[in-house]
Amino acid sequence: MEIVKTFGNYIEKWCETSPERARWLLKTGWEAQNLKFRFLPEGQLNPSDQYLAGMMMNVMTQPLKHPESSVMVSVFTPCELLQEAGLYPYNVESFSCYLAASQVERPFLQGAEDSGISETLCSYHKTFIGAAEKGLLPKPKCIVYTNLACDANLLTFHRLAEFFDIPVFSIDIPSAQTPANVSYVATQLRALLPFLEKVTDRTIDESKLKERLARSRRTLQNYDKFQSARADKYIPSDLVSPLYSGMTNNILLGTEEEELYTQKLLEDVSKAPAKKGRHIYWMHTIPFWSEAVKDALLLKEEAQIVGCELAQVADITKHSEDPYEEMALRLVYHALNGPVSRRIEAGIRHAKQAGADGVVWFNHWGCKHTLGGSRIAKKRFEEAGIPLLILDGDGCDRSHGGEGQTSTRLGAFLEMLGDFDHE
Repeated sequence: MEIVKTFGNYIEKWCETSPERARWLLKTGWEAQNLKFRFLPEGQLNPSDQYLAGMMMNVMTQPLKHPESSVMVSVFTPCELLQEAGLYPYNVESFSCYLAASQVERPFLQGAEDSGISETLCSYHKTFIGAAEKGLLPKPKCIVYTNLACDANLLTFHRLAEFFDIPVFSIDIPSAQTPANVSYVATQLRALLPFLEKVTDRTIDESKLKERLARSRRTLQNYDKFQSARADKYIPSDLVSPLYSGMTNNILLGTEEEELYTQKLLEDVSKAPAKKGRHIYWMHTIPFWSEAVKDALLLKEEAQIVGCELAQVADITKHSEDPYEEMALRLVYHALNGPVSRRIEAGIRHAKQAGADGVVWFNHWGCKHTLGGSRIAKKRFEEAGIPLLILDGDGCDRSHGGEGQTSTRLGAFLEMLGDFDHE
């Protein structure tokens, strides 16, 4: 941990005087970590999650190595068109998570607040804005984002488009699940194609786009089969693999690498031993840096995270042969689009699918949608027979941690689940 802290200190120091040097250090450090994933993987994890760690690190380093071929995206932006345009996506939540893991988020959070950003804005977005405006993040080719789920997207991407002086394309997602709204979103996605062709000076082959969307569908179906199969199995779990799945099942959807990951998941679950301990389904982001959460759930036989809602936001029952309508269906029927009841219903369904004994609803500081729905969620989950813990904290900003309270409440919840099993 001292190595990581020293690494973060140098990035913070060099950002003030030589942002390019700080960026080089960040890229070099992350590439070194990727070599560790490849040659010295975490032995307790299954091969699929070892593969996932390396794949996610590649996602993070590509924009640092090839900024001229990168695109800033919101986490739920459909990326198949961007992939066909030869662009590497990098987004707010994943980049800020990695900065937090490198213990360098604090100066960027403070820098954003000092520039006038509200303290109540999501810490992922503040970290990302601060890192960009201090020069750590390279200038991308363009920005593509949606207003889906997170209202901070509107502020963040508008501000960064002005800061970098680059083209921006926004996709408006209406909240109601209707055929008219699917058509409205599909029309916007069709307009995204000429935007990307103009920005990249590259022709997009729509027949290849259709093949990519077919791959996306197979990938989501594979992941759904895996979640069902794991219900009575023991699969070792850390705190980042569920988040990685949430990222890659969105921004890498459509790639051969992501489909291969889900195939590896199915291979691993077919060999997994019988269930041990308690299964915990996690709603929203995970504070992977928290010592209290590590003590309770990091590679423990007594309790494992068996899914994160961010990896299961698409309604795979909806389908169209038209690639633009297929992407539009994913967005309009997204689990976090519309009233919070839709999110809760999806969470209950997916928690039961994975054989969850209990659910943690993580009230990430700054996320109004999550905080506002927590009490309704607790009532609905428990009516469905699934105990739910509302846990307050922050997925990115350590200063909002509350480690003592987290340890007490999470420990008591897991102990209660043990008693619940014996009733």
